[in-house]
Amino acid sequence: MRRSLPLALLLLASPLALAAGKPTTLAPADLATAAQLREQALRDDTAWDFTAGLTTEVGARLAGSENDLKAREWVIAKFKALGFDKVWSEPVTYPKWVRRSEHGAIVAPFPQPLALTALGNSPGTPAGGLAAEVVGFATLDALKAADPATLRGKIAYVGPRMHPSQDGHDYGIGSSVRVRGPAIASQKGAVGFLLRSAGTDDDRLPHTGVTHFDPGVTPIPAAALSNPDADQLERVLKAGQPVTVRLALDCGIEGEYTGANVIAELKGSRKPDEYFVMGGHLDSWDLGTGAVDDATGIGIAVGAARLIAQLPQRPARSIRVVAFANEESGLYGGKAYAAAHAKEIGKAVLGSESDLGADRIYQMTASVKPEARDAVAQIAEVLKPLGIAYDASAPGQGGSDLSAVHAVGMAGLSLHQDATRYFAWHHTANDTLDKVDPEQLRQNVAAYAVVAYLAAQAKGDFGSAPGAFAKDKGE
Repeated sequence: MRRSLPLALLLLASPLALAAGKPTTLAPADLATAAQLREQALRDDTAWDFTAGLTTEVGARLAGSENDLKAREWVIAKFKALGFDKVWSEPVTYPKWVRRSEHGAIVAPFPQPLALTALGNSPGTPAGGLAAEVVGFATLDALKAADPATLRGKIAYVGPRMHPSQDGHDYGIGSSVRVRGPAIASQKGAVGFLLRSAGTDDDRLPHTGVTHFDPGVTPIPAAALSNPDADQLERVLKAGQPVTVRLALDCGIEGEYTGANVIAELKGSRKPDEYFVMGGHLDSWDLGTGAVDDATGIGIAVGAARLIAQLPQRPARSIRVVAFANEESGLYGGKAYAAAHAKEIGKAVLGSESDLGADRIYQMTASVKPEARDAVAQIAEVLKPLGIAYDASAPGQGGSDLSAVHAVGMAGLSLHQDATRYFAWHHTANDTLDKVDPEQLRQNVAAYAVVAYLAAQAKGDFGSAPGAFAKDKGE
């Protein structure tokens, strides 16, 4: 009788098992080409020209506005002019929120105007405005713990302050107040909501951004105060007298709107159905011109792709650039892309999106299969001359819109930009082209050119598969 091999040996001998453990590799010649791209990018202004054109010729790009369509048409024409092999769009539908006017003032005890801006998804106030007493809270947790009797018929104010940092970690505090605070206040009987802007500046310019009301929660007017006005309101509250504020917000949701993700592709030479994906979101808030949030994100991807297109030989895989629709109000473009491409997620071998301004990239992280870690480490070596460190212990979801794609199984790589300055301008009238540093922008392009080329040229994959990175899901 022939003895059976142990099950473990049979598994090791099977082609499937061998394939599953096959390492991803990068050829020395490809690493040299990537280094060449890196140096070329530091002298190239394609990203700057793209960003300047979009913010000058189109300007602000509030999702669902007239400039939404204008921006899509501008980007489609620009993608074609830059020589991409294929340019197309995919529909994205979402609620259409509009802003017409906004005013606010302290009525008593010390009358004075307030610099504020309505939050996305906020309803308007009744005709003639809304006047009510203000109840202040230092944190979101304090609001959660409040007795509803103290808020009924009043305006809730929540005021934690953000501080600048390289990784922008305080944004989690400010954005949670903005996104969740109005709904919590509404459930406790409040008729309006104010917050200290989710920003690190001391300019008298408020930061807008989206808020969210779950089904069954009554939406209430919600607005952000500039940091100096939040300071002023807090001083008045500390005076110990009842404080009345009047809000007059003319805004709200007006049905649905169908926009689109705009996609451009450079066709790969040997595996054109597989691709590396990068980009940014095309929409912006309406207060500035959306330069650092996020025209630069698309510009960086365009600049990197154009350099790769000029090589004598295209990489094996395709390179895809996506200008995502309506990220600001809830990642609608990213979610639509993830839904449309979920069944073929393995073809998106790796992805990285730029959506934290355009200051210098200082760190790279990645979520890839174990067999691709050495290849990522090789990519990191090519990035080192740019001052970019590699943290192999941290995940990389790819960016805001690509987090939805990552959640359905795409391997992700994150190129982390220095956010020290970013949240001073984020979602404000100060988000304009002069905040973009051309030298730092070129460093971003250099990093994306290296990553895009090597991911597209690698022998082997990075682990994209349905559900592969579900544990890293986040928005």
